[in-house]
Amino acid sequence: MPGEGRVPLRERVYHSLRRDLTAGVIAATERLSEKRLAQLYQVSRTPVREALARLQADGLVERRSAGLFPYRPRLDELDQLYELRIVLEAAGMQRVRVDSPTAAHDLDLIRAELDSWRALLDNPPEPGHALVADEQFHTGLLAAAGNSALAEALTVVHRRVRPVRTLDAPTADRIATMTAEHIAIAEQLLSGDVQAAMSALTAHIDSSRAQVLARAQRALELTKLAQAVRD
Repeated sequence: MPGEGRVPLRERVYHSLRRDLTAGVIAATERLSEKRLAQLYQVSRTPVREALARLQADGLVERRSAGLFPYRPRLDELDQLYELRIVLEAAGMQRVRVDSPTAAHDLDLIRAELDSWRALLDNPPEPGHALVADEQFHTGLLAAAGNSALAEALTVVHRRVRPVRTLDAPTADRIATMTAEHIAIAEQLLSGDVQAAMSALTAHIDSSRAQVLARAQRALELTKLAQAVRD
């Protein structure tokens, strides 16, 4: 890592272990022993314990009856989560299309998101920040629709999908496409064309679902290959 000497030990262990988990270096069937990891990274068990706690909170590590293990995606669950995501986000759009004088988007929130993503056209975010900003955009749209419960539910979905999205970093082209699509959706909402915004949003989420499922499938195949090599 650049400037490694200035990075706290617990941060170095966290990033090293996170990298090895997402790259499939550590087998999904391998129990994450503090003692073994401390030997692997040549540190004491304390920074390893702290790193494992953070990674469990990130969703990259899961606790099973035998201890902590690397998280690995379950394709059927992912597909269902994306189906739920479409339902939630479409509900946010739908509620401002009914014949209710009180149902309308908070345009100030939409403008803030639009300004944020326009700024990213010339200054694209790093891959990790792009994923965070993407989640914020979608929860922001639901918050702008005036239903905080929908936004909270979407946050839970993001948390469960996030470990899979971090299995590989989005390319510059993917970030550029995501930025353009977010800008288009926000502009359509501001112009009052909710139907066009809903269609664009659904296509945007469907594209993300296809990418994430393909990424998860590759991760599963790499895990099986790595396990076969070890055997």
